[in-house]
Amino acid sequence: AMALSMLKEGEITRVILTRPAVEAGEALGFLPGDLQEKVAPYLRPLYDALHDILEPEEGHRFLEDGTIEIAPLAYMRGRTLARSFVILDEAQNTTREQMFMLLTRLGEGSRCVVTGDGTQVDLQKGTPSGLLEAERALGEVRGVSFVHFDPEDVVRHPVVGRIIDAYERHRKDAELQGNGGADVSS
Repeated sequence: AMALSMLKEGEITRVILTRPAVEAGEALGFLPGDLQEKVAPYLRPLYDALHDILEPEEGHRFLEDGTIEIAPLAYMRGRTLARSFVILDEAQNTTREQMFMLLTRLGEGSRCVVTGDGTQVDLQKGTPSGLLEAERALGEVRGVSFVHFDPEDVVRHPVVGRIIDAYERHRKDAELQGNGGADVSS
């Protein structure tokens, strides 16, 4: 909503929505089709969010004329994103290199919002999350801030907040018992 407000006020000229192409523990395998068809499954949540905010005709027009761009994170390299509002979604699934690359693309008059949940990292084991590194590295940088949400801030179904609480308690109990999140009932 903030990005669209800035767009309508003329403070920015485009909105760029991006996310890393990482599956949640599943392999999509070889996907036929052109680039757009191959990355569509990864970007679908961004289109869903866009449809929640804009009327279909307006959203389609903005996508057609490039005012709103939805693109895989890998395609940000080499660009300078001036007068843009950049939204990086699912940032917990960025590598350290990807996060650094995106944050250093910002040009004059741009803003960047990075969203992610450090408890839902889908990277291969041993691959550090760029989001977690960014929070440690940039915590004291002027012009950068972090906002943390609690389970009661969840805007999905009300039961989702309770599910998050239950998993946090379960995992904490499992850690205390020394089995790192395994089933504590066995």
